[in-house]
Amino acid sequence: MATESASESGVKSVPSARLSGRGRRRAAAKPATDKPGFNPAESPLCWLARRQGKDGRTLVDAAQLQAGERLRADFTRANLTPRVTSRWSEVSGAGTPEAFTDMVLAAKLRVSRALTAVGPELSGVLLDVCCFLKGLETVERERRWPARTAKVVLCLALDRLASHYGISASATGRDQARMRAWQAPETVEA
Repeated sequence: MATESASESGVKSVPSARLSGRGRRRAAAKPATDKPGFNPAESPLCWLARRQGKDGRTLVDAAQLQAGERLRADFTRANLTPRVTSRWSEVSGAGTPEAFTDMVLAAKLRVSRALTAVGPELSGVLLDVCCFLKGLETVERERRWPARTAKVVLCLALDRLASHYGISASATGRDQARMRAWQAPETVEA
């Protein structure tokens, strides 16, 4: 909606938001990380990825961050996050496994496979930091670990998780691709 106040030159001022053909404002394009349910400020992994160690490298590299956030996304899709309050509304569906959507069941299966691949020793740290968003100090205090050990254990767990997902810090592949032909060889008839 254009403002009605005129400037000294007599030209009406127009707001900076662009209007579509029907007079509605178009929303500005959001960045790819601006997903519903994702707040990078609340993620301990994003915080670790922004911080640098004494050697100048980030505490969590890109492959570890991607693997941890992928686990968190599957955990959220599987509806495994604890509820803050009770729901007093009527339960829709029968409450049986058939009531779950395929997306929820597939996400639960992916989380289960990822935690099995990481192993029972490291899966607890992944759940605490990636899924329950606990800080490293909280994990160390709850598990009665010495100071600064949660970071080392978390990095080991994230490395194993990244290898399970097939994510690496550097792109690797074949030196050259196989040659493929989409047509049959020509035959010469004499």
